[in-house]
Amino acid sequence: MQVMNRAQIYPHFFLEFRFGDNDQDLRFIDGNQELFKNLVSNAVKFQAAIDQMTDRALVEKWPIDRIDPTLRALFRVAGAEMKGLDTPSKVIISEYLTISEAFYPDGKETKFVNAILDFMARDTNPHDF
Repeated sequence: MQVMNRAQIYPHFFLEFRFGDNDQDLRFIDGNQELFKNLVSNAVKFQAAIDQMTDRALVEKWPIDRIDPTLRALFRVAGAEMKGLDTPSKVIISEYLTISEAFYPDGKETKFVNAILDFMARDTNPHDF
């Protein structure tokens, strides 16, 4: 039996049970499975560096450990995309703002996400601005 690490377990779960699945009258669309696996793998692999990048964007009294787990995951995957792919920063910010709106439809968190991702993108890819 093969032992899987976190970077293998999470994508496996979502690829097996969510991509293209139906759940309570909702249809989960098929996504780019290779991109998904790559982003999750890089988010786990570079988590410490991404968390440091996120911490620089946060105010001193709000380290990443105090951030909601969903937002932490969003920042980590966005950071993995900023660090590991050639996607323009403004596209990354736009895509992850859309994702944040799905989790936080009232809009407060989305403004926070925009500010943090903008800082992270300018820190990581200043040539995009």
